[in-house]
Amino acid sequence: MIQNRRELPPAADRRTTDADGHDCIDPLGVAIVTVSSSRGDSVEKTPPDPSGDAIASILVEAGHVVTARRMIPDDYVQIKTTVSDCLDRPDVDLVVTTGGTGVTVDDVTPDAVSELFDRELPGFGEAFRWLSWEEVRTRIVSTRATAGIARDVPVFVLPGSVNAVELATAEIISEEAPHLAGLATRHKVE
Repeated sequence: MIQNRRELPPAADRRTTDADGHDCIDPLGVAIVTVSSSRGDSVEKTPPDPSGDAIASILVEAGHVVTARRMIPDDYVQIKTTVSDCLDRPDVDLVVTTGGTGVTVDDVTPDAVSELFDRELPGFGEAFRWLSWEEVRTRIVSTRATAGIARDVPVFVLPGSVNAVELATAEIISEEAPHLAGLATRHKVE
């Protein structure tokens, strides 16, 4: 399991602007939550988490810091509580979940997490499905990947597939999350 738990300076000290003058927070403190019916309640000390590892690897390579990682079962209350706990952490600027975005009865991650959203980011799901078209074609209709801002923190809800996670994290999240975190917290800056 990829870990990168170094201390982060306060967000105010990581606030910057990009080449276009847009607010950014860089590096980001990242919480990764893996939702899995097959791994979340495992008795193993550290069960394998290839999708969580892929998220961590891509974001660490981009210079961000993984400050929290959790693996939990497909349980509505536990998902909502775990993401809420991550949002309460001062060292978390971004939350990424993986798993539980399909159409089966136990795929409840989007339902649980979206209740925490103050504002939805529908463009993420649209962009993710557009980028996924070449690989999965019409099967894109079965993903409920989504994103939003919850308590001034960008939250991305990804499928459990390693390919989907790599695509979303490399092509969208690593590019946009610093800017989204900067915009979502701009009202806190004097």
